[in-house]
Amino acid sequence: MALFPGTTITTEFIQKDRGIVFFQDRVSISQFSGLKTAERISKLPKSLTVSASRKNNRALIVSQGATTEAASSAVPAVDAIRLKQRVELVDGYWKLKDEFHGGINPAEKVKLEADPMKLWTERRIDELAKTPFEEIEASKLMKDDIDIRLKWLGLFHRRKHQYGRFMMRLKLPNGITTSEQTRYLASVIEKYGAEGCADVTTRQNWQIRGVVLEDVPEILDGLRRVGLTSLQSGMDNVRNAVGNPIAGIDPHEIIDTRPHILALNDYIVNRGNGNLEITNLPRKWNVCVVGTHDMFEHPHINDLAYVPAIKDGKMGFNLLVGGFFSTKRDAEAIPLDAWVSEHDVVPLCKAMLEAFRDLGFRGNRQKCRMMWLIDELGLEGFRAEVEKRLPSQKLERAAEKDLIDTSWQRRDLLGVHPQKQAGLSFVGVHVPVGRLQAADMHEFARLADEYGNGELRLTVEQNIIIPNIPDSKIAELLNEPLVVRFGAQSTPLLTQLVSCTGKQFCGMAIIETKNRSLEITKELEATMNFTRPVRMHWTGCPNSCGQVQVADIGFMGTMAKDENKKAVDGVDIFLGGRVGADSHLGEKIRPAVPIKDLIPVVQDLLIEHFGATRKA
Repeated sequence: MALFPGTTITTEFIQKDRGIVFFQDRVSISQFSGLKTAERISKLPKSLTVSASRKNNRALIVSQGATTEAASSAVPAVDAIRLKQRVELVDGYWKLKDEFHGGINPAEKVKLEADPMKLWTERRIDELAKTPFEEIEASKLMKDDIDIRLKWLGLFHRRKHQYGRFMMRLKLPNGITTSEQTRYLASVIEKYGAEGCADVTTRQNWQIRGVVLEDVPEILDGLRRVGLTSLQSGMDNVRNAVGNPIAGIDPHEIIDTRPHILALNDYIVNRGNGNLEITNLPRKWNVCVVGTHDMFEHPHINDLAYVPAIKDGKMGFNLLVGGFFSTKRDAEAIPLDAWVSEHDVVPLCKAMLEAFRDLGFRGNRQKCRMMWLIDELGLEGFRAEVEKRLPSQKLERAAEKDLIDTSWQRRDLLGVHPQKQAGLSFVGVHVPVGRLQAADMHEFARLADEYGNGELRLTVEQNIIIPNIPDSKIAELLNEPLVVRFGAQSTPLLTQLVSCTGKQFCGMAIIETKNRSLEITKELEATMNFTRPVRMHWTGCPNSCGQVQVADIGFMGTMAKDENKKAVDGVDIFLGGRVGADSHLGEKIRPAVPIKDLIPVVQDLLIEHFGATRKA
């Protein structure tokens, strides 16, 4: 049975059809909120109307009522008090109103005590950087500065594993960087010796490690000189805007994502000066613009995804909303039944962020992501709140069909590929689990200058693309020591591997991931034959920075028990994630497998689900 907006279904059908994930807290009937799945089904009316669906029928929002056009588009009744704006502008900063202080989470209290952006706008970071750590530790305000508020400047104190050192996350729209920027970042980390390194992230971004507080003002100024910023890259801010990594050079692209991503980034960080309109969101927020049939941008896991679609002869975008991962819940993005023109990409983003800022829940941090607000208001109620914040106060309904070819086979970006520009190619280079040393970054910068046009592009698979290489130089580039060492050709497992930072540097991680995932993957490749690539993702904790839910096989760090009932490092295993036009989140199939027992378990999965065989 095909389920589309307006289709009437029954609770019996929902119970019988195991192919539909009906609940997951997405019911738009408020009285069922908070009930368990079985309780909700028992309390539901006999007939429901679908108000939104995904083409794979796995993510549904329903509303009670008859199958009429009015029923499927009506705004659910929401208490007027719930729609009251929760924040107000005070001395240039958006603050939570006094009447909404009850029940707020600790992070909100920290924001109320001192606005984090003042560390930047009033350059309080300069004084903080000169303060001895002993003095900082004696002051709750300053301790919260280094552990929490500095995240608004992209700085994450590694209190647990690298006390006194910070990870710095940048903003790198569309994953595009220059040789000059790469050299500067390399110069920052190389002074920290073994403590300094860099990671390519799953949002096409750089993270640099080993930073000490006293160097931060100088680093921030250096970033500005080379056209970079780290502002608003952590905590309750908009994360790096993701686009097609081969935008503008892709022979098969639908639309060049670069101008849209750059416009979004300019709005989000106010051209590197900080945008105080959106620095007090209830939780982090992800955005992407899709540019190709491959959907390299992973729109189904973003809070807002722009999907190319033509309406009335004009190019624009249908909108998906609400995708996210958390320890409490994973959700695929769902259609908003809305379309915007290319000219309205930024106004739409602004309106949605303001709706989220104004109305979002600020209690339990695990229930503060935007999808929870969509649940509470109902899809149409949320849509109405976005619409009224648009300059035109008019949000068009979605185009009937987007431009994504659902039969398209997702391309591998590693290796040599011809560009749309005659005589030029790009080369995708594998970066094992995204980890680079300063010398590696200097080499990538040199290769970009000598063989290309000084540009590098980062991918969500944690690899690097060197674009705009004359075909006559390809053979020479492929023989460069760095390219030979890292590899520019796909392998069944190793080049498909993605990993979060893990316990080595991250205080949230339960297990070490990067080195361990490399060791296990190399052993699997050495002992198995493969008929196809298999994407394996590792993440150290349920926050899922490694995005295990989109992997063919995912491994989420946890504690397990060995044969002697002793606590040991382990993983929950996920299976069945898909990316591209037929995207789908994988599901946990086996909890708490000890790491030491993992290889035979994965071998069996590879044989059963992916056609692998054991080597003789």
